[in-house]
Amino acid sequence: MKSVAVLLAPGFEEIEAVTVIDVLRRAEVRVTVAGLREGEITGSHDITVRPDRTLDQIRPEEFDMVVLPGGLPGTDHLREDPRVVAFVQEMARAGKYTCAICAAPTVLKAAGVATGKAVTSHPVVGEDLKDLDYREDRVVVDGPVVTSRGAGTAMEFALELVRILAGPEKADLIAGMMFAEYAPSS
Repeated sequence: MKSVAVLLAPGFEEIEAVTVIDVLRRAEVRVTVAGLREGEITGSHDITVRPDRTLDQIRPEEFDMVVLPGGLPGTDHLREDPRVVAFVQEMARAGKYTCAICAAPTVLKAAGVATGKAVTSHPVVGEDLKDLDYREDRVVVDGPVVTSRGAGTAMEFALELVRILAGPEKADLIAGMMFAEYAPSS
């Protein structure tokens, strides 16, 4: 069974986090929600989530993919936390998937894993990524780096992650069950 770590920081974007968690679990992918601290984490719109574990309780070698939801100030908390940067770097060194949506591709840049890769993001941080191969597609897959624009693209992003981890048939099946429009990025 494939496994994914979704990292949550205070001020995360709820739609991006919950959509990814939900869709991956529907696809029978093992998802571990890891908070940057102990206890419940409140998102940018005052929705509270109880993570499965803390970041200090997980290791990159346990996972095939890491997903970083955006939102502000959640993205700032992720980018400024050396544990997050180290986790993302270790995943990339091992050839595993590093994925981010909305403002969170800036974390991939800070970790050095987006260098030379095509990426997208929410336009509010597009300027911060202009030195990369920046795209305006809704979801961009460049090898093991997967990025997306924001809350409105969260379903497409999540289904693309299912396609990568569980195959196109599973992504199509899940999309059909949810009546979601989905056209694979690759």
